[in-house]
Amino acid sequence: MVAIKNIGLATPRQDGEAKVTGATRYTQDLSLPGTLWGRCLRSPWPHARVTRMDTSAAERLPGVHAVITGADVLGLRYGRRLHDVPVLADERVRFVGERVAAVAAEDRETAEEALLLIDVTYEALPSVFEPEEALAGGAPVLHPDYNSYAGIPRPLEAPSNAFVTDTWGKGNVEVGFREADLIVEGTYSVPRQHQAYLEGHSCLVWIDEDNRIQVWASNKVPYQVKEQLTIGLGLPENRIRLNPVDIGGDYGGKGSPMDIPVAYFLAAKTGRPVRMAMDSLEEFTAGNPRHAATIHLKTGVKQDGTLTAQESQVWFNSGAYGGFKPAPGCNLGGAAKAGGPYRIPHVRLTGTQVYTNTVPGGFMRAPGEPQVVFAAESHMDGIAAMLGMDPAEFRLKNLLRDGDFDPVGMKYQNMRARETVEAAVEASGFGSPKKENVGRGIAVGERTTAGGESHAAVTLNLDGSVVVNSSIFEPGTGTYTVLSKIVAEELGVPVDRVSVEVWDTDAVPFDTGVGGSRSTRMAGLAVLGASADVSQQLYRVTGDLMGWPEGELSIEGDDIVRRDTGERSPWVGLLARIGGPISGRGVARDPDRSPITSFTAQVAEVSVDPETGAIKLERLTTAHDVGTVLNPLDHQGQIDGAVIQGVGFALTEELGVEEGRVSTVSFGDYKIPNAADLPRLDTVLLESGMGSGPYNARGIGENPSGCVAPAIANAVADAVGVRVKALPVTAEKVYRALRDG
Repeated sequence: MVAIKNIGLATPRQDGEAKVTGATRYTQDLSLPGTLWGRCLRSPWPHARVTRMDTSAAERLPGVHAVITGADVLGLRYGRRLHDVPVLADERVRFVGERVAAVAAEDRETAEEALLLIDVTYEALPSVFEPEEALAGGAPVLHPDYNSYAGIPRPLEAPSNAFVTDTWGKGNVEVGFREADLIVEGTYSVPRQHQAYLEGHSCLVWIDEDNRIQVWASNKVPYQVKEQLTIGLGLPENRIRLNPVDIGGDYGGKGSPMDIPVAYFLAAKTGRPVRMAMDSLEEFTAGNPRHAATIHLKTGVKQDGTLTAQESQVWFNSGAYGGFKPAPGCNLGGAAKAGGPYRIPHVRLTGTQVYTNTVPGGFMRAPGEPQVVFAAESHMDGIAAMLGMDPAEFRLKNLLRDGDFDPVGMKYQNMRARETVEAAVEASGFGSPKKENVGRGIAVGERTTAGGESHAAVTLNLDGSVVVNSSIFEPGTGTYTVLSKIVAEELGVPVDRVSVEVWDTDAVPFDTGVGGSRSTRMAGLAVLGASADVSQQLYRVTGDLMGWPEGELSIEGDDIVRRDTGERSPWVGLLARIGGPISGRGVARDPDRSPITSFTAQVAEVSVDPETGAIKLERLTTAHDVGTVLNPLDHQGQIDGAVIQGVGFALTEELGVEEGRVSTVSFGDYKIPNAADLPRLDTVLLESGMGSGPYNARGIGENPSGCVAPAIANAVADAVGVRVKALPVTAEKVYRALRDG
């Protein structure tokens, strides 16, 4: 490896210019000859039996090429792990917005008109909208045939709307509670949050002249989608190819096929390519938002602040289906964060997914963690107040140290929890004097990086350019720039000489895709391996052509250098002599999460008007325990974006559902933060030489998102003495709490 020249330097995004100038082409920008528009008719009922459907008028409409219903796809279900999502509702619908029929027409307007001509008769069925209702005796069981579905994590002993429950922990909580001087219980709730990407789910499906299914889609896990279509629709895997296309935002929400199966059946029926795109109304009512949840906590603590036991029960409102959650268990691992980053000898944490007649929940940045961390860190503040302890000191007393097992029995390397909290406290002036009705709140969390599989190639060309091939379809996270920097680092060439070309799904057997903050770790390690492979191949060529010893060679920019003599030769000339480019391949496979976790500590400062309850977020300090930062621009961008989503989760965002119907159906109703809502943001990075990615890098995309809401809620409680336990923390809730005493 040559001396470091690129790693750690701020590098503009390679795709930045194309995106800001409008040159980037997303799925909806693509068109093939004869492309039709596909649109779906959606249920107005939360739970009903479809007793009759007449599509004849729609079929007669000029410009309509096909109409399909649940009868055409009877019994076919797909999902990321649990295959419980029907292509179109067959016999009954389970939420407002479920697809019941689909049309392919010459244009979108004609397709929309055709939908209005489809006559459907429904027989209303009893509905349940909250987990408490769904688990009550006599509640309708939404999936009585659950055990017959493909991909169930484990069979149910009896039909139930609680379709998966997981438990984590260690020790014996009964013993821990007996050892406690104080037992504190509390219940917290969080609403649904939409990922709010700018590009909705979209796809283009074409069955080509070789009878292969060509797919372009706004989807970050193309190889997994290929598997889902193979299993769910019974299609041979070698018939399906997902082609690379730019993705206009994801934040966890674009890992499911969504309308791809519908588009496939319309394409098969018409013999024409079919394009589909969900508009904002469909996104809000039939997407896969972050789950609403209710979290109950019970904590044992000694009078000196030592934690003895933690017990939790998290009920996630899964909505009508569970298929939008991937392996391993169709649950949200965030439920295991209810113990926090603390030394607690006795722990039992439980998470349950519950079917209801509402929009299905899926993945969003750090799945399940922001919900649970809000509850756990709010709870910790409440305990500190009961003990008369400073909330930062209470946390510092109980934080994990090197050699400790965390609440679920994991042991990580190089744990720097204390240093991270101390850095946040110092940078924020946490203990400094403040004005009346100004409060500061702190929250702490930790998150490691996921494992997976990724492939890459690096090619040296005759014109001196370097091409990286990757199997990652990245949704705007800056991964391609990082991959280019790694190759430039290894070969000693300027980063602008390196370009990225993305493989389709025919190129390699599998790629786990984007998620779990794994992209830099797994794709980066694959590229690192490909760089080493192409270097070795070039050394062999040099040895054959020039007689130089391979063990004494290195690549330094444009030259092959013989280290023992200092002789140099341009590698382009060597490629010319062999008559072509040289390519190297690399693969990274590690199914396990990184053995190194990363701590986050955040401090929010707010001012609250006690007359109205209005909250102003004045400042937010975010401190992170990180490895080597490969590209500071993108690293900070990931922090900024996660913090902004956390601010929305804390103060403004709520995908409202009333009697099963989403009531916030546009960005006019669904309030994401704008520039005026954002505070001063101070970032503190504690870099180390520890990380499981290339050059000891770690993931950062999800880590900043979990602690924002509890830090803000804790700051509000510090400012005016009332605690809001249900997000978002609004002026109305604070006002009512102040008036109620």
